[in-house]
Amino acid sequence: MPPRLSPGLLTALAHRLTPRDYTLLQALHDQRLLTTQQVAALFFGRRSSRRARTRLLTLHRLGVLERFRPHTAPGSAPWCWVLASAGVHLLARHRDQPAAELAPRAERALALAHSARLHHHIGVREVLVAATLAARTDEGHRLEIWWDEARCAQEWGTYIRPDAFLRYRHPGGAVDAFLEYDTGTEPLARVAAKLPGYEHLAEATRITTPLLLTTTAATRETNLAERLAEEPAPHVPVWLTTAAQLLDPGPAEPVWRPLRDGPHRSLTDLHRPAAQT
Repeated sequence: MPPRLSPGLLTALAHRLTPRDYTLLQALHDQRLLTTQQVAALFFGRRSSRRARTRLLTLHRLGVLERFRPHTAPGSAPWCWVLASAGVHLLARHRDQPAAELAPRAERALALAHSARLHHHIGVREVLVAATLAARTDEGHRLEIWWDEARCAQEWGTYIRPDAFLRYRHPGGAVDAFLEYDTGTEPLARVAAKLPGYEHLAEATRITTPLLLTTTAATRETNLAERLAEEPAPHVPVWLTTAAQLLDPGPAEPVWRPLRDGPHRSLTDLHRPAAQT
């Protein structure tokens, strides 16, 4: 049983945390969970995974973080990290707000350990990591906005429930886009059934926002493109890629393909109309 979180214990723990630790706690609160690899890429650099593992283990032993592995593949699945009770209290102190306001989100994060949506959640965060790293690579680039599924539902739930909304700013302007992450388990028809919602939203707001569809394998990407191309030509541009392409060469490279014939585009070049008619 973890020690009682007395003010003295929290003060002692606070002295053990670095500014980077607090940034990590905030990210875990915002994203609910991140894998070891995702934490390493965001906060330590991809070549510093050993340092990331060492620090995560230290924070775990201090009771600041909790961890679990997906039950489907315990030998090879990555560790997933969430805020423990002490982490919630320390972040609340750092933000000067009651811990009770942060605790429910941390509890929902821990519940993902037994959720069928865990792999989907991890996949969406892989896109976040890829976009963040791409923005760090080029001067004048930044991931300006990333809204998760819950925030998107608050904004547009009448029409759509995307996995994320992002704004990627670059020297030539900014790209707004919705994200759907496909794990390859849904029938193609169910994925296609999501498109009318984006069309209705564009009609209601008179704002056309591209839809980015990321999936797990090249074969699935091809099958999705062929199935979605059977639908009436959408006014909302739909671009597809795979998780592997987001990791290398990255979303800011020409890895996004249109539904129909046309060249692949980079994330910064999606404002031009695609050949989808």
